[in-house]
Amino acid sequence: MALQLQPARMDHGFPETGTFLHVGCGMKRADRTPFAKLDWQEIRLDIDPAVQPDLIGTITDMQGVADGSMDAVFSSHNIEHLYAHEVPLALREFRRVLKPTGFALITCPDLRSVAELIAADKLTEPAYTSPAGPITPLDIVYGHRPAIQKGNHYMAHRCGFTQRVLAATLKGCGFSQIISLSRAASFDLWALATRERWQENALKRARTVFLP
Repeated sequence: MALQLQPARMDHGFPETGTFLHVGCGMKRADRTPFAKLDWQEIRLDIDPAVQPDLIGTITDMQGVADGSMDAVFSSHNIEHLYAHEVPLALREFRRVLKPTGFALITCPDLRSVAELIAADKLTEPAYTSPAGPITPLDIVYGHRPAIQKGNHYMAHRCGFTQRVLAATLKGCGFSQIISLSRAASFDLWALATRERWQENALKRARTVFLP
């Protein structure tokens, strides 16, 4: 019987520069993302032509983006707009378009911290003020009501996450390493997920640069 040799595992380093796909970008551009700290090229993807993205498409089917073509994917407050069964489709798309050395950076609402306000019967009281105005727990859970009222139904929320659920979902979609954090004061979650394994010092560097 021939001996089957296993390929040596390669732990990747931190990419100091590259191209990131800004999915569900809306009106935001690179200078309003964590990638502004480094010299990265941005490609903007959105379902709404009105925001003038480079690519028009959905995060569950990014057929306009080639396999293994991106150094990073940045998703800010997008995955909560999907139905729960669509989230793995989107995360697998994120992983598909990443290079082996690539990573996904994701932020979304933290339902655990919001639930504390709801339990205190503060459902419609402002939790914080954004550029769009006061944001209540009801807005965080179901989507920004003034925008939805104006007809922007893309703003509706259809699922939600805690830190544990977000990390487990990323792991289940094939990401190798996940760094996640919850910012209770900001009612949000952050996760950095690598497609393949990185060196430990690379993970530490990424945490410093990209996570708040």
